[in-house]
Formats: sequence, C-alpha cells, structure tokens
Amino acid sequence: MSDTIQIFCPGDYRPTPNKLAEPQVEAATQQIERALDRLGRKHKRIPGMLTRPHEAIERLSTVDDPIIGIYAHWVYGPHTTDGVAGKDNPLLLASNFSGQWPGLVGLLNTGACLEMIDRAASRIWSDAADWRDDEPFMQRLEAWTANGAISYDETSLRAPPRPSAQAQAIANTIAAGMKRRRPLAMMLGDTSMGMTNGYFGPRLLSKVGFAEHKVDQAWIIERGKTIAQTRIDDAYRFVVDRGVEFHYSAPGAEDFNEAATREQLRDYLAVLDLAAEFKADCIGWQYQLGLIGSRPPSDFAEGLLNSTCRPESNGDTIIDSTEADQGNLLPMEMMKRILKARGLHQSVFFHDIRWGEEVDRRFVWLLLNSGSSGAYAFNHDPDTLKGVHCYRQPSAYFPIPGGTFAGESLPGQITWARAYVRRGELWMDVGRGEVLALAPETRDRWWNSTTREWPFMAADLGMSRDTLMAHYLSNHVAVAYGDILGEMVALSEALGYRVRFVSDKAS
Repeated sequence: MSDTIQIFCPGDYRPTPNKLAEPQVEAATQQIERALDRLGRKHKRIPGMLTRPHEAIERLSTVDDPIIGIYAHWVYGPHTTDGVAGKDNPLLLASNFSGQWPGLVGLLNTGACLEMIDRAASRIWSDAADWRDDEPFMQRLEAWTANGAISYDETSLRAPPRPSAQAQAIANTIAAGMKRRRPLAMMLGDTSMGMTNGYFGPRLLSKVGFAEHKVDQAWIIERGKTIAQTRIDDAYRFVVDRGVEFHYSAPGAEDFNEAATREQLRDYLAVLDLAAEFKADCIGWQYQLGLIGSRPPSDFAEGLLNSTCRPESNGDTIIDSTEADQGNLLPMEMMKRILKARGLHQSVFFHDIRWGEEVDRRFVWLLLNSGSSGAYAFNHDPDTLKGVHCYRQPSAYFPIPGGTFAGESLPGQITWARAYVRRGELWMDVGRGEVLALAPETRDRWWNSTTREWPFMAADLGMSRDTLMAHYLSNHVAVAYGDILGEMVALSEALGYRVRFVSDKAS
C-alpha cells in the first residue's frame, strides 16, 4: 500500500443536513486521523465535503492511494461511488455509531451502492468516545492499513433452513399466481437520495416475476388538481373518526394544521387513482427532493396505503415502499401475499436501520423511517387508526408543512427481509426477530435522541451489531409480524432469488 492514506468526507445533497453535521463530521475525521497516527500511518485530507456526484468524480477518481470515507451523517451513495467506480485502490468506509448522527445509515447505503457496481470496500465503525480505545476497531484498522481489506466473521451468514411441506405448498401457490398475473409495481419517480442500490430495473425484475411502470411524480400535482373537495372532506373525516391524533401547531410546528393534512390527503387520493388506472399491485414512491418544494411530504399518505384501514379502502393494503426502494418493495409485496395465504394480517412495514444498543444482553435495533409504516404496527387492529400520531416533518428538511405516520410498534415475533443485487444477481436476505417493548425511559431516550416525529420499532433482528454492520446491504428493512420465514425462503427460491439466512442461530 501507498505510504499515504487519503481521507474524504461524502455528504448530503441538501445544504442544511451538511451544515448541521459539520461538527460531527470534523470530530469523526479527527478520530480516524488520531487512530492512524497511533498506527504510525501517514494521512492527508481531500478538501471539502462531497455533495454532488461530479465532486466525487473530480476529487476521488484521480486518487490511487488508499482512501477512507468518513460517514458521520446521512450521505448519498453516488457521492462516494461515482468517484471510485472502476478503480481498485483500497477503500474503507468509516462510521460513527450514533442514532442522532446516523453515519451508520450512510455507511450501509453506500456499502450497498458499491456492491451494485462490484466495487470492493471494507467497513469499520465505533461508538467509543475515543476510537483509539476501541480495540476491535483498532485491530480492523490495522488489518486494513496492512492488507487493504478487512475480514469479518461470517458464522451468522447461513444457507436458509429447509421450508416445511406446508410452507413450500403455500409458496408454490403464490408463485403460480404471480406467474399467471405478474405483479405490477408503479414507480412514482426513481431512486431517492442517492440510493442507487434500491433500483433494479426491468431486466432483473422480470427474472423474479415482477413488472414496473414508471410514472413521473409531476403527475401527482396534475392529478391532484382534479380531486373533488368532497373526497378530501370524506378522507379527513375518516382519519379523524378512526383515531389519528394530530399534533397541530406544536412549538416549532406552528404552520402544521388541518389544511396541511388535507393537502396530504389530496396526494393520497391522486396516487390511489393512479394505482387504480394502471391496476398496480404495489407502489414505489420517491417523494424526497423531487416535489419537496412543491407538495407536502408523502409520509401520511404512504402510511395510509400500508394500512387496511384507510379512506376509500378495498379492504387490502397497497404495499408502498418509500423512497422508491425496490429492495424493500419486492419482499414487502411477497410477504403480504404470504401473510394473506397464512390467514395473518397483511400489513408489512418499511423501516430504516437507524441505530441500536444492548438491552438485557440482547442487541436491539431502533428501526425508524418517516414513511411506509402502517397503523397495524401500533394497534394490531386492522379496523382502526388508533395509535397513529401525526407530527410535522421537521421544517429544516421539509419546507412545506405535512405530517408523519408515527407510533410505537407493539411487541411480537417478526420476519424480516431485504432484496439486493450482488454480482448481477438478485439476492434475498431473510431472518427472524422480535419487536420488544422497551422500558419507557429507554424508549423515550432512544426516540427523543433520534427523530421523535417518526414511527418507532425496537427489534431484535436475530443477529449481532457487528454482523449487520459488516454484511448487510442496505439501510432499509422490510418487517412483518409472524413467523413466515419458511414461506419467504420457499417463495424467494421459487421466483429465482439467491437466498441468505442471516442469524446468530442455526435455525
């Protein structure tokens, strides 16, 4: 390896998150510099935060030295990948492990984006006050400086357990139905916030039994103009009557009011009409950035779509994957079909893997995403919206007021899944887990130190922190209540995915 290691800082596209995160990014950069100093390694910084793809191309593509990226807040994948594509110099993604400043989220997304383009990289993370005191971190860093790569324990990466005959029969029936009528995903826009790992395209989708139809998000504005006021009135009356608690005009959110919710319902109804027109089975909704200056955030509408209790409901959910993420959309639609076949409630939930810590000798992850978590998680009653709290999305990021679909997810056994691309093939990671009810003081500490406006799920995903950080290929996960692992394995294999069971336990 070269004598000098170069350090770069990818960032968000939006100036506000970058500005807010500057102290944390600087602190993390100093942490890695001090750790390299302890190892006697030379280093220098690549100046500035990379906030556009062209900046990554211009500042990284000419670097042949080993490079370390610093992930101390949310960052866009292309702000790394576009600068390192086609190169083979050693690349290390270094992250803090903080819920308030979710560098681990940016690391997971970027790692998955790099996998999409077959670009090798290693990962490293720490939650220590001084990273030099974290011995596993220092051992991994030393290995990378010596060899250009880090080896991770793979004992939790397993071949999936064989499905039961009953699970296989259910999967075969669903697969046959998907073959007769291929599920259509209506994609409102394209990948969001640099998540290139979340778009697979028709070539790969067609191989696993799905089709897509892209609809420009601008259609939401145009179709919204034709929504009758009576429909909006009825929809608003419905969500109030079914139990949504709106936190209007709270301190710092004085502009959030009934009118804002009515505009979110206008968008919900416009998308409902589009889904009916194209007979779409499920929806990928980009929402972020594209319409952020023109329409309220889509979170409330997306939460309704993922609920059976919703205005103008046909009794089913319409699976909605926020940020147009097909890596969650595909398993969510598959899990919905399995749940219905099993006689279980069909809601499936979309979450960010935001942070976690050990609780009673179990590593528990905080799953927290502003959109696409339906009401069933908060009440386990398919006929109500009770337990849903609607807060204004933070104004620092969302200039037009609009509410979220928040609540505390109830305890229970879960199955989780995620689709991703590796070496040109679609894979499906699957696992079992459990949603836990945390002690109120722990729950509130977690929630208030991350994003209180968003839906909360505390989950043991059946694997350690280090297994997920080293191997997981997204910052998103699809979650369903109930043990449907066998059916999910069988259906994934029947459709043509490569399947990986991720668990600290063999079965």
